[in-house]
Amino acid sequence: MSQKKHTPNRPHEEEMNFREELDKYLRFWPWFIIGVIICVVFGIVYFKITTPQYVTKASIIIKDEESKGPSSEMAAFADLGFLGGMGASSIENEIGIIRSKTLMTKTIKALDLNITYYEESGLKAEELYSASPFKVTVLQMEEEILRNVINEELGNRFAIRPKSKTNFELINTQTDEIFKGEFGKVLNIGFADITLENTGFELEAKRPEVTVQFSPLEAVVRKYREGVQMNLTDKKSSLLELHLEDPVKEKAQDILDQLILEYNRQAIEDKNLVATNTAAFIDERLSIINRELDSVEVGKESFKEANQLTDIQAESELFIENASEYKKRQQEVGTQLELANAMLEHLKGNRPIDLLPANLGIQESGVNEMIKEYNTLVLERNRILSASTEENPVVLRLNSQIDQMRGNVLQSLERMRSNLLIAQKDLDRQAALIGSQISAIPSKERQYRGIERQQNIKEALYLFLLEKREENSLSLAVTAPKAKIVDSAYSDAEPTSPKPSIILVASLLLGVLIPFSIIYLKNLLNNKVESREDLEKQAKEIPLVGEIPRVEKKNSEMVLKNDRSVLAEAFRILHTNLQYLILNTGDKSGGNTIFVTSTVKGEGKTLVSFNLAVTLANTNKKVLIVGADLRNPQLQRFEKDARQHVGVSDYLANDKLLLKDLIRSTNSDNPNLELLPSGTIPPNPSELWRRKKTGEMFRELEKMYDYVIVDTAPSLLVTDTFLINKWADITLYVVRAGYTEKKLLQFAVDSKEDGKFHNLSFVLNDVKLVNFGYGNKYGYAYGEEKKPFLKRLFNKASIF
Repeated sequence: MSQKKHTPNRPHEEEMNFREELDKYLRFWPWFIIGVIICVVFGIVYFKITTPQYVTKASIIIKDEESKGPSSEMAAFADLGFLGGMGASSIENEIGIIRSKTLMTKTIKALDLNITYYEESGLKAEELYSASPFKVTVLQMEEEILRNVINEELGNRFAIRPKSKTNFELINTQTDEIFKGEFGKVLNIGFADITLENTGFELEAKRPEVTVQFSPLEAVVRKYREGVQMNLTDKKSSLLELHLEDPVKEKAQDILDQLILEYNRQAIEDKNLVATNTAAFIDERLSIINRELDSVEVGKESFKEANQLTDIQAESELFIENASEYKKRQQEVGTQLELANAMLEHLKGNRPIDLLPANLGIQESGVNEMIKEYNTLVLERNRILSASTEENPVVLRLNSQIDQMRGNVLQSLERMRSNLLIAQKDLDRQAALIGSQISAIPSKERQYRGIERQQNIKEALYLFLLEKREENSLSLAVTAPKAKIVDSAYSDAEPTSPKPSIILVASLLLGVLIPFSIIYLKNLLNNKVESREDLEKQAKEIPLVGEIPRVEKKNSEMVLKNDRSVLAEAFRILHTNLQYLILNTGDKSGGNTIFVTSTVKGEGKTLVSFNLAVTLANTNKKVLIVGADLRNPQLQRFEKDARQHVGVSDYLANDKLLLKDLIRSTNSDNPNLELLPSGTIPPNPSELWRRKKTGEMFRELEKMYDYVIVDTAPSLLVTDTFLINKWADITLYVVRAGYTEKKLLQFAVDSKEDGKFHNLSFVLNDVKLVNFGYGNKYGYAYGEEKKPFLKRLFNKASIF
């Protein structure tokens, strides 16, 4: 049928009600209790069977030799210039050495950690370590064969069973192969030659069996290299903390202590090796330098004897000192001469009344006194002249004195210049004489100086090497460890794992989280209508008049007379709610026609139709149930012979049939309930419903009965229900919980808005008890025999 398309009317958005969301999970509280109990039990079992792990710590200070400069043995090379720019190892390099495979291998070998002893008890095996009553000594082990044994699962673990004080048996725990041997004697077990000895620990009569496990050395080294953690307490410090987590405290302490011992031992060996090599190098160089020094001293002696030389160096120094003195005096005389020339030029070029410069550094005291007197006269004249004229007798007298003093100064400067020229010539002559004396020194003196220089170099180097040899000998005799132990290895009293509090909290959280996740995912993935809330959210425009509970398979689907079941109570509530809807239909002369339809088949419209008719009939009302689903009639589920009788389709197709002849009584004991079957399945149901007789039929039935319950066809699949819905006073739209998809509810909303349904209301069928709304689940079974607790608990815990 052609239908008008409408834009879907989406449900109104509502704020989330926290209480409602919480109720979705609280109603499954038995699941949470069961989940918590199970997880706590598993947590307790895990705690019991898990071997506790303890953290062992040790702290050391790595001597920061970088800040102190090179070590004493390396300092010899550094002072010689062989290690220029090269510093000591950094802290990071030292950490790398401690982490190295070499050191860990030495540690594992020293402690025999590739051989492990266990005490088999219950679900877990406890490592004995030093408390083992037996000790295995490996004389020779083929690592490659052992790895193959492990890969092929041939067994690397053996049970030790003493047979007597001298004999024992080793039993392979995987292959059950038995090796017999004697204590203290060599025994070959395939991949190793071993000896077994008693350690002195007495075996108890009921003590569990002791086993020994052989592991490849590389595997054990790799395990503990990964297990040992190192941290610097501060970036600027060299305090290093070592951590190791292991189930055996004593074992972890021995590993850390032995690792530090091996590190110090290796550092001392490295230092001693450097010191030994340094001593050999110094001794070799001393021997060579001693021979060279002897040769230089003999050559010096021969040179002085051949050239009859004394202390030529002292004589040369004296000549040089005199030459320096004369040069200094030449500079002073030249300076005074320049000053004299400058004063003469100034005196001759200036006016008589100008002042002369004083304090120029002229060493002639007489000249300085004359210049001072001259300047005093000039100043006096200028002072008097400022208050009188040139004709003043005092001014004239002062002018005469100034001219006389000016001449005296000029004569004194001329005389001083002459004296300085004479002195300069004398100094030049003396300097030339001393220069000739210095240049006259024989070239042999320079040869002598070369010989003496070589002697001094060899002597200094010889003394330096002697000093370094003593320092190196002292360093070789006293070698301090590189790592200072701050705290020897110690273990925490409490295990780091497993922690009871963490396991308990995790178990509780997991016990709550697992059922919560299941319920959440179930609700998230569920696209079916489950409860009243789903209907109200998806189709708020259509009222819900009834909720029909799910009927267990062993219970009847029909409402019986004087029935006190939950099903019967649900239909009674539906009947009550229908009374309010019937009031809206107005005054009618005849009965009320109630259509029952659904979206698709299988939603329970026939069950609702039949049980509603029975419920109405139980109120002493005359009720007729009409089979209006002409295509797939289902009334035979409740009336076995319904399909064998003529009915609605026959009446609509045959004008000769009378309606009252087609109505039949039902199989129920209620005389108020009658049935009009659907009749023969026609090829054209839609054409039959369009006939005028359809309206006549419903009008006639309303006159005959108080209620006419019409079981119609599904609305989404065929148009039959829409064709006849105009004759309905009330239309009940059945939605099956857990079956009808939420998106199909929009079809009912759109059909109502299009006017295709008259007075439409929802009936929610097959609802679980836990999903009933408005407290229905509390009151339906009032007065009914109470079910056992486990049965009620199962119903509450039912999720699916």
